[in-house]
This record gives sequence, structure tokens and C-alpha cells, in this order.
Amino acid sequence: MSQRTIIHNARIVTPAGILEHAAVWVENGRIIQINNSSSGCDENWQLVDAQNKWLLPSWIDLHIHGMGGFGPEQGTAQALLDLSSVLAKQGVGAFCPTLYCAQPTQMASLLKKLTPAIGKETGAHILGFHLEGPFISPHKPGVMRPQDIAPANLHDFQQIYDAAEGKIAIVTLAPELPGIDPIIEFCLQHNILVQAGHTNATYEEMQTAFNKGVRRVTHWGNAMSGLHQRAPGALGAALINPDISCEIIADGKHVHPALLTLLRRVKPISQITAVTDALLPTKQEHGPFVANGEEIILAEGVWKRKTDGVTAGSALIMQEAFKQLIQAGYSVTEASQSTSANAANLLSLSTGKIQVGSAANLVLLSQDYTVQQVYLNGQII
Repeated sequence: MSQRTIIHNARIVTPAGILEHAAVWVENGRIIQINNSSSGCDENWQLVDAQNKWLLPSWIDLHIHGMGGFGPEQGTAQALLDLSSVLAKQGVGAFCPTLYCAQPTQMASLLKKLTPAIGKETGAHILGFHLEGPFISPHKPGVMRPQDIAPANLHDFQQIYDAAEGKIAIVTLAPELPGIDPIIEFCLQHNILVQAGHTNATYEEMQTAFNKGVRRVTHWGNAMSGLHQRAPGALGAALINPDISCEIIADGKHVHPALLTLLRRVKPISQITAVTDALLPTKQEHGPFVANGEEIILAEGVWKRKTDGVTAGSALIMQEAFKQLIQAGYSVTEASQSTSANAANLLSLSTGKIQVGSAANLVLLSQDYTVQQVYLNGQII
């Protein structure tokens, strides 16, 4: 017998807007109908009363290093599968496990261990890897270790690509580096999204990078050349250009809430994508807390390296990112688009929207935007 569920009496967030007191019909894991009632169903349908709660497409996180004590740095396929399960329970339907900057041989070795997990996950879907390096600027390392940064070399990147069996979705690189152009070209030829990040590029160098196919910036406002009245830098170049997507860590810490509001006023909503950049110990119950081989502490709402206090990454989950956008003045529809559909569109996916034909990856939120129920392919998680 087919699996049939109707979630009715919901405030459904769709690409066209919010449908009040509406119903989503799900059969065999896919949305087959969206209307205003459950009339016409028989005893073969399971009815779920949403009690006028928000029904959104599940979230998509394109930049995450770990959660709940699990992450790719652990170097096992099981760690990724455990991460997938943890994220699904939080309302995340798909994600890109993100690797820290490392020397090419080390990155290739790690990917060989991780790649077997793809396709075996039962929780959040793994979209492919996001490589945060190794070709980044030594002038904007953030928390990356200087010894892990490598000069741009196409042969090295091809070895990394082969080690991942081609399952690389996103690469963060510094577009001003000597020798980077062949790597950008290789990525574009293999449908890899190229992002400028950990970059000290000038405004003019960023414009050149955009012309070469760089379509997005990594954690806008962080680890990039800043905005100055006579030198707009990478930050300004991304802000000014309406065709460039901005990835933002929407925790209100990495980017001030006022700048989240500014970004919404300046950029098309389609070019704003919230991520967590969460580190492995996020929501981990007991320490010590370690990320990328270094002990970190939670201070002022972010993870900081214990030795010197440098910000190491966020302790954010997607539910809180969604709430932060709402607080910054985004509508529910805009916040949903920035946490789901925009990410899907960047990777040319059909997910991230509540529409007929889409997979029933859904999250039910209370009136204060807290997760109440999660559906993955129509099944309760």
C-alpha cells in the first residue's frame, strides 16, 4: 500500500507566498497536491492537523563542519552518517559537509575515507562536499592554520577531485592567487560552485573573478578584504553586484544584525543564503570541545580557539538562523527562501520548495518558529 499523508490546517510557505489553513498531500514521499482542504480523501490517507503552524521546506545548509560531536574531520563515513541523522532531527533536509583547509594530499586522503557515506544516509541528504581551501589567501586565514594553506595548483586539485570521486559541490578559494584560473575553469567544467572566500582580493580583482565565473562569496563579511571608502574590497564587490550570491552566517555575531538588514535592503533576496558554519562540538553535551585539531571554547555565542581567542566558527543551528533573519526584518517567506530555496537553486536542485512534484522534505514550526515536527521524504523523523 502506498504511503499517503495529508498535512492540513497549515500555514504553508510556498514560492508564491503563504497559504493560510491549507493542506499538503504527500504520496510515496512526494507532494502531489496543495489545496485548501483534505476533502476527497479516504481511509487510506493519514490526516495530520497542523493546528495553523508554519509548514516550510526543510532547511539546506551548504557550509557546516559538524554538529553534535560528529563531523568530516573525524575521517570516517560513519561520522558523516551520524551527522546526517543529527541534522535531520533539527529540520535540515540536505547539507554539504565542509572540510577545513589542508594540504592537498591530506585533503585527498580524508575525502577517500568520507566519500563512501554518500548515498547511504538515512537522515539529511549529503549534496556533496564543500572544500574550504586549500587555495586560500595567507593574509585572510581566519582560524585556518598557515601550514595548511597551499599554492594554487591544478594537478593538486584534480587529485582532490578524483579522491572524492567527483562528489565536490562547492569550493571556496581566493580568486587573486597566482595559478588559480585553471582551477576555476576546472570547477566550472565539472559543475562545482566556485566561491570567493578567505580572500584579500581588491574590488577590481573581485570584479575580474566574477567575470571568470565566481558566483558567490563565502561567509560574507568574514575572512575577506573589507569595505573602505576608497577600497570597497571583496565585501563591497559582493554587496554591490546584484548577480553575486552572499553566504551569511546568520547568528547575529559573525555579521551584525544591522548588516543582515542592510544586506536584505541592497541585495535581491534570491542572492542571500544563510548557513551555520557550525563546528563539530555544536550541541555536543560534554567536553573537551575540539575542532580542526584544536581545543575551542564557547564564548559570546561563538566558538573561539582556546589558545588565542580567535573566532573559530559558529555554534549555530538552522532553526536559530531562520529566527535571526526574522528578527532582522526578513519576512517568513524571505527567511524560508534564504534557508532553503536559494541553496537548492545554487546547486540546480529541485528541492527547497513546497510545490507539486517536490520531495516532501518539510519542517513544521510553532508560531515562535521552533521546530515541532520534521518530515523527510514524507516520513516523520
